[in-house]
Amino acid sequence: MKRAVTFVLGATLVAGLAWATPEEDRQAFTEYFLKRFPDVAVEDYVNGVYAIDKPAYEQWQQIEEFPPYELALAEGKDLFETPFANGKTYADCFPNGGIGVRQNYPYFDTETGQVKTLEQEINECREKNGEQPLGYKKGAIASISAYMAYTSRGNKFNVEIPNEQALAAYESGKEFYYSKRGQLNFSCADCHVGNSGMMIRADKLSPALGHPTHFPVYRSKWNDMGTLHRRFDGCNKQVRATPLAAQGEEYRNLEYFLTYMSNGMEVNGPGARK
Repeated sequence: MKRAVTFVLGATLVAGLAWATPEEDRQAFTEYFLKRFPDVAVEDYVNGVYAIDKPAYEQWQQIEEFPPYELALAEGKDLFETPFANGKTYADCFPNGGIGVRQNYPYFDTETGQVKTLEQEINECREKNGEQPLGYKKGAIASISAYMAYTSRGNKFNVEIPNEQALAAYESGKEFYYSKRGQLNFSCADCHVGNSGMMIRADKLSPALGHPTHFPVYRSKWNDMGTLHRRFDGCNKQVRATPLAAQGEEYRNLEYFLTYMSNGMEVNGPGARK
C-alpha cells in the first residue's frame, strides 16, 4: 500500500509531496541527515549528538572508559539471572534465552494486533511467572533492559511491518513524531530533524537518526538510567505538553516508527548522555 508521506525541508513540514512506502520514508530520512551533516557516516549516528559534535565526542569517549551505566549493567545481569519464586527466569520468556535479542524490538505482534517493546515483554514475563510488574521508566526495568541491550551490541535493527495493522501502527507513530503539541507548539521533528545540530541553551540538539539505538541511557541530568519512554515523557514535558503513559499505545507506536527509521543500524546500548 502507498500513502502520503511528510517530508522535512529544513524546519518546515510539507505534507503530500510524494507517495512512499515505509522503506522510502526511511531512505528519505537517512538521506536528509547525510545531506545535513555530510561529514558524518551513517553508522556513526548510533552515537547520538556525539556524532555531530567532535569536542563533546572526545569528552564522551573519556567517560566511556569508566561508563556510568556499569552499575546498572551489573544489577541488570543479576536480576536477569535470578530465578523468580517459581524457579524460572527471564531467559525462559525470550528467544535465545534473552541474549542478543534487543535488535528484534519493537515488533508488531500479529496475534495481539499491537506493537510490543522489550520493556513491555520484560513485565509480561514477570506477570506470567507470578511476579509484580516493574515501573516502566527507570529502576530495575532499565537495568534489565540495559543488560539485554549490552548482549546485543553490534547486532543490527531490522524492524518489519508485516501487515496492514502494523502499517497503521507505523503511520500512527509517524504522525505523532511530526505533530506539534504543547504550549510551545513543537513536534519531535522540530527539534531533532529540522533543528538538529542547533543549540538550545547550552546543549546541541541531537539528530533523530539512530535515536533508539543507544537506549536505555544513563543521563547526567537524571543521575540515573532511563528507558526510551522516559525520554519521550521528558520531551513532552519540555514542550509543555501533557505526558502520556509509558508503554501506552501512542509511545509504543512512536518507538516503532522511530526504530524503523534506524533499521540497519547497530545496537549501541546502553548509552551515556548529558
